[in-house]
Amino acid sequence: MPASPRACIESVLRRQPPARFVYAPNYWQWFAHHLNHRLLPPELAGCRDQLDLIRHLGLDVFSRNAYCDQQSCWFGGLAQETLAPGTTRQEEAASDDRDRVITRTYHTPRGPLTERQRYVFAESTLVQEAFLLDGSEAGLDAFDALVHARRWRFDATAYAEWQARVGDAGFIHPGELYSPLKLLHLAAGADNAVFLLQDHPERCRAWMDAHEEAQLDLVRQMLAAGVPSMIAMDNLDAAFHPPHYLEQYSARFYQRASELCHAAGATFFIHACGHQRAILPLVASLGVDGLEGVAFPPLGNVELDEALQLAGDRLIITGGISAMETERLQTRDDVRRYVEGLLRRLQPYRHRFMLSASCNTSIRTRWETLVWFRDAWVEFGA
Repeated sequence: MPASPRACIESVLRRQPPARFVYAPNYWQWFAHHLNHRLLPPELAGCRDQLDLIRHLGLDVFSRNAYCDQQSCWFGGLAQETLAPGTTRQEEAASDDRDRVITRTYHTPRGPLTERQRYVFAESTLVQEAFLLDGSEAGLDAFDALVHARRWRFDATAYAEWQARVGDAGFIHPGELYSPLKLLHLAAGADNAVFLLQDHPERCRAWMDAHEEAQLDLVRQMLAAGVPSMIAMDNLDAAFHPPHYLEQYSARFYQRASELCHAAGATFFIHACGHQRAILPLVASLGVDGLEGVAFPPLGNVELDEALQLAGDRLIITGGISAMETERLQTRDDVRRYVEGLLRRLQPYRHRFMLSASCNTSIRTRWETLVWFRDAWVEFGA
């Protein structure tokens, strides 16, 4: 009897050779775009979401966004933000032509904070239009109050329901976490975070320490709910997480989260996007189990087989199919040759590799291209 998708993924999480290569793509944005723009092919008429699409193609599920509302957030959906008494959150959504504009205001004892996001219908993507931190001193005071008032509550029931729906096809891989440094990126933008760290080092340290403890509490909740693997949604690119920043601001969180997961028999991943060459050895040394969506040239700066070598003998890497491939490869033979060459190179590492998106599937990808990748994986993934 062939090994189930779940069994193959479990083998990789244990660093044991799976019966075949795991193929767990990310079709989140692609499916939402084609559904909302009425572009789905007739074969997918019965699909409600990307999980149905993955099941339709007979692929593996190792998904951190199957449950995520594509029009409201970049990640998350299983952990509810909770605020201490005296701090409240107000959220409003309005239409602007076909776009959706979300305005989110936190009222703290030290003043309000407001951010604005826009779901761009034409591109099926969420963009930040205004950050919580605008550079004012009053904003810094209010953010201090928010960070110390905020915790998260994991919805174990919703997680169990999603995992039951996945069944033997694989795992829901909750993407609810983000590091202390990512806290500043989300609040101020990656560029302005640099100035915050330079101008207000002690204040930033206090924010990051408080955020770290709140996030580790969330890690413990997920482990108590039986989550076998989780992921921090940090976009771990050396351009924004250079080695000295990673060591100074995020390493302790990654190490502590990894230790908590290992003590419970679980694994801890980080979402990676962009350039990773400079940080691979450091990330591996912290006990992190895997990097999701590692980019390779021309989008990244390290080939996947080299990344697996640089990362020691235990770090798992997912990726291999970027927008460059799904848009550039125009025929079945093109896709077949690409997948054959990639899996041949990565055969020695199939116990530490999952074929997936690096890090998304372009909305411009044709449906037949997704089918061709599935067919090539079936042919060469054994």
